[in-house]
This record gives sequence, structure tokens and C-alpha cells, in this order.
Amino acid sequence: MKKLKVVGILAAVVLIGSVISIPLINNHTAYKVEKALCEILLPEETELIESLSQAGKLTGNGNGMQYFGAILIRSDLSLEELDAYYSGYRSNEWECLVETQEGQSIEVIDHETLQFSEEIKDSGYYILYSWGSGNSLLEELDIRGH
Repeated sequence: MKKLKVVGILAAVVLIGSVISIPLINNHTAYKVEKALCEILLPEETELIESLSQAGKLTGNGNGMQYFGAILIRSDLSLEELDAYYSGYRSNEWECLVETQEGQSIEVIDHETLQFSEEIKDSGYYILYSWGSGNSLLEELDIRGH
């Protein structure tokens, strides 16, 4: 009877531990996307204002976990100049995308509200963002992807 009780307790600990750890691991995967953007050398006349990341079902239809990282930059360069600069860092069509940022809300996110804390009142602000990938088993087990 004692062995059955111990097995039950261990099973509960494993179940609770995985429910807690899987979202944390997926959040860390999204953070790595953010960190990679922060490590890119900024072009001249550009400053890093803020960075953030998010894991979950962020855009599109169906099930699936997505990993999003973004930085808010302020620059005297044009959108075209910034896009040309960051295109050299793209290894696929989902990395180092640059758009003009108007307001705090991040518009490329459909299913959640994600926003910068910096108050954006004038022009010259841009978002640089990437979509990452992670462990497919952990993606399936994280309820946020469904």
C-alpha cells in the first residue's frame, strides 16, 4: 500500500511539474528569439528602446505554438534603409522583419494583446521582429498553442 501511495505522489509531482515547466521552457524559447534580435549590431543613427517576447498562439488559424521576439528601435534612417540593413541578417522569411511602429500595440499579433511600454508620440520608431521555432513535442503539450 505504501508503494502505491509513493507511486501516486510521484505521478502527481511529474504531472504538476510538466504543467508548470512546459510553458516556462516555451517562454524561454521565445526569449531566445528576442535576445538574438538584441545582439544584432544596430545601424548608425539608431537606438534600442525596448525588447520583448511572447510564446503562444499569436496569429493565424488552427493549433500551434509560435515564438515571437521584437525590439523597438528609434532611428533617423528610413524604413527602406532599415529593411536593407536588416535583410543581411535574415536566414528565412520570418526573421528580422522591420515595420514602422505607431502606438504601443504590436499589430502583427492577432490573438493576444502585446504592446511596448514606451509611449510612442512621434515618427522615427520601428519594430524589428522575428518568429522562432521550438521543440515540437513541447509545442503540442503547451495548452497556449491550442
